[in-house]
Amino acid sequence: MTSVEEVLELTRGGTGFHTQAASRVVRAVSDVVVAPRATTTLEQRLRWERRYRSLLHITDVGTIALAIGLTVGVEVQLGAALVDSLLHAALLCVVWLAMLSGTHTRDAALFRASAAEYRSVAHATGLAFGMLALGDVVLSLHGMQLLVLVAAPLGLGMLMLSRWSWRRWLTVQRAEGAYASRTMVIGDTDDVEYVIESLGRNNSAGLRVVGVTLLDSDEHELIVGDGAYPVLGDRSTAGDVARDLGADTIIVASRPQGDAEFVRRLSWQLEGTAAELVLSSRLADVAGPRLSFEALDGLPLIRMRIPSYSGGQHIVKRALDVTVAACALIPIALAYPVIALLIKLDSPGPIFFFQERVGRDGTPFRMVKFRSMHVDAEQQLAALRARNEGAGVLFKMKDDPRVTRVGRVLRKLSLDELPQFWNVFTGAMSVVGPRPPLPSEVTGYDGNVFRRLYIKPGITGLWQISGRSDLTWDESVRLDLRYVENWSIMNDLQIMWRTAKVMFAPTGAY
Repeated sequence: MTSVEEVLELTRGGTGFHTQAASRVVRAVSDVVVAPRATTTLEQRLRWERRYRSLLHITDVGTIALAIGLTVGVEVQLGAALVDSLLHAALLCVVWLAMLSGTHTRDAALFRASAAEYRSVAHATGLAFGMLALGDVVLSLHGMQLLVLVAAPLGLGMLMLSRWSWRRWLTVQRAEGAYASRTMVIGDTDDVEYVIESLGRNNSAGLRVVGVTLLDSDEHELIVGDGAYPVLGDRSTAGDVARDLGADTIIVASRPQGDAEFVRRLSWQLEGTAAELVLSSRLADVAGPRLSFEALDGLPLIRMRIPSYSGGQHIVKRALDVTVAACALIPIALAYPVIALLIKLDSPGPIFFFQERVGRDGTPFRMVKFRSMHVDAEQQLAALRARNEGAGVLFKMKDDPRVTRVGRVLRKLSLDELPQFWNVFTGAMSVVGPRPPLPSEVTGYDGNVFRRLYIKPGITGLWQISGRSDLTWDESVRLDLRYVENWSIMNDLQIMWRTAKVMFAPTGAY
């Protein structure tokens, strides 16, 4: 290939060089600036993304048509003119689909395990009906009220269900090795291990690690958990290694010291090879939702908002707690006679078990649960300390002899914790939050672990949906601290939903 220097040499004669030389210049420039061609792996990824995007588009069209069609049927039954209803329906259908496409609700970046896709669908739906309502006022499009009142919630619910179904299907496919990105991780050993462990806890991410490049080690293989990953290349050959591995996602876990241009050079090397270059930072584990990015005169800035533990959001959280607790206490009251009878028939003693726990700002409170142990459980604890299988200051045993037969079932299904909704209703706890600790556990806290007490403890939380008693102490603390500093109402709703699923497929409950 002719180099750029040769091109410049050919042009130094000014504008009077020969036609043959001019042709050589054109060919040389074409060789220099030609865009890299996509590899087979990248083409395969782009192909399945287009196919999956098409499936979403077809489903969106069918879902919206069904929701609007049902609404038109109701309108006609109520006496509306069929022609007007069909015209309004067609207008809404076009606007709604345009908003779903225009707000990029089918972008490949949303094919991950997060709520971003659902938020974008809700946002697009809100925009569509906002435009429709505005048109109704400005253009006097009479007869649109029922479309707004019925089609909006009906269609949004059906769209959410459709997207959730496709997400579940995609998760199953990825578990079987399809629709997954071949991923390469680059960085120092500790950071690479952290990324691989995090990906291992989230099987629905669709990122399958096929190799690593270590910047601080000459090892030929990296062992993380039960997996072994080949160590290939170095900082200068990472792009070639990615091409050889057929990796279409490259995660940079850390940069080489003193090499500020490493990421830029790597992105150039990956052109035509990978679809994504992902920068991993442990800062996001602490302050993810509080991070924002901006450029100031070419200077890239990452802003981190300092967390606040009071204010309007906490008032909304309290309102959500009261609402959920009030709704939950009604079926709990109906189930109480059956559970109470089973507890009484299984072992003598009270139905409820009260225990002192530590709440927000270190304030103690009495937490209530259905009794799942024998009445002398506290007296037996000292003799069982040596058989502790819990993490850190926690005491847990998989086959705890103090647990009754009915208690094992209650714990397996998390039914023993249902009375805690009363603690939520009275304000001592929240539905979602850190695990409520015992006073003896708090005395064993050190350093930043006390930050778990900055907000109210919860019936459920990240620890509940991430393995519960199977977690190590460090993992439990990390999840609680992440929640304390980054909680949001949307995140709480997600955790509640995932908790409901965990109750039917319990992990780490004993």
